[in-house]
Amino acid sequence: MTPALAVKDLEYRYPDGHRALAGVNLRVEAGERVAVLGPNGAGKTTLVLHLNGVLTGNRGHVEVAGLPVVKRTLKEIRRRVGVVFQDPDDQLFMQTVADDVAFGPRNFGVVEPELSGRVRAALESVGMAEQAGRSPMHLSVGQRRRVALATVLASDPDILVLDEPSANLEPVARKELAELLITLGRTTLMVTHDLAYALQLCPRSVLIDNGAVVADGPTRELLADRDLLAAHRLELPWGFRLD
Repeated sequence: MTPALAVKDLEYRYPDGHRALAGVNLRVEAGERVAVLGPNGAGKTTLVLHLNGVLTGNRGHVEVAGLPVVKRTLKEIRRRVGVVFQDPDDQLFMQTVADDVAFGPRNFGVVEPELSGRVRAALESVGMAEQAGRSPMHLSVGQRRRVALATVLASDPDILVLDEPSANLEPVARKELAELLITLGRTTLMVTHDLAYALQLCPRSVLIDNGAVVADGPTRELLADRDLLAAHRLELPWGFRLD
């Protein structure tokens, strides 16, 4: 079967010559939730920017449900791959929550009455329907992160890409977001330093360092390998137990 995401021999160098990706191979099946782990500078963000065509590899290629990520397919790819940034303020810039959620599907050609239906459904799915008329700037960090997720869901993506979704969240908001992401049932790629959150959300993890995949397997098994984590400058929270 065609995978939800296929990254093949992907290499990328920045204009200054720094090699950020060194032949990444990654296959994600439909419905999987996969954590992308790695230290700062490992290449995680660079990889994410290739998934919807913000960056283009010097070698190799990316496919989303069999569709190549190339210039002629970018509009459809960006509908299919919904990226939720670490800072929700990077995605929320309209006067009201509803306007922000409508922005994406409107740009993909969705018109009324379907547009209003999508906005309502997306906000209901993240528990923010009652905030539709409020300014995003008047919401808590956790609420803004939910709205940022709704802005992506309104375009009905095949894949959710989450960049550090637990960052700066209080424990309750963190727990609520995890429960929400699990219930959505979508193919999910989660970039995170938060190893405990990766274990809670993603049965599978991929460890990237120096622009290459160095480990790929069940999250619990990767996190149980203390030597592997130490070699790549990762560490479980103090006192955290895997059993």
